[in-house]
Amino acid sequence: MRLVVALCSVDYEGRLEAHLPLAKRLIMVKADGCVAIHADGGAYKPLNWMNAPNSLTELDNTWEVTNPKGEKLTIRIEEVFSDERIDMGIDPGLEKDGVETQLQVLLADRVEFLEEGLTLIRREYPTAVGPVDLLCRDANGDAVAIEIKRKAGIDGVEQLTRYREFLSRDKRLGGVRGMLVALSVSPQARILAEDRDLLWREVDYDDLRQREGRTLRLF
Repeated sequence: MRLVVALCSVDYEGRLEAHLPLAKRLIMVKADGCVAIHADGGAYKPLNWMNAPNSLTELDNTWEVTNPKGEKLTIRIEEVFSDERIDMGIDPGLEKDGVETQLQVLLADRVEFLEEGLTLIRREYPTAVGPVDLLCRDANGDAVAIEIKRKAGIDGVEQLTRYREFLSRDKRLGGVRGMLVALSVSPQARILAEDRDLLWREVDYDDLRQREGRTLRLF
């Protein structure tokens, strides 16, 4: 990860236009290529950002970040106070709580509950940015990355987006789709998922457990 503290202004061109006037900010460049601009406040949410995949070009005192969608982030730097590169290593990802772990176990045994024709490739399939909960194959032969949450918000969509982007680089998998699965998916997460061409599904925990009981009953 690269962390740059600089006096800068930022312009975004894409689905809309946005301008951040000159101020001291933190510019974060993650290993996956994501570029985020933070102020000294506002909790975790960046003022502006560009998710991977993208291209970062440094031209003297100007950074230009572009992506395949035609969006452009221009960072004009007046003064640099700090510029550090830190090797963060491989992140193990969030530890699942008991419900999420059980959901993963239940759904791994019956992935067709989420979509007809799905077959499981592997649980906890590794990527460079952490393991995706379930990796499946659909009826058309495409890979499906499934991230499971108890309650899914925007963070879950961002996490699944990163997994799909890295899995898409593996030519052995072919096409890769993404699916966010949770007991409840927030309205904001639904909108963001659909905007990024990701599927979302809400499941009923008790129904899944009952299905487990019917599956294990021999007589």
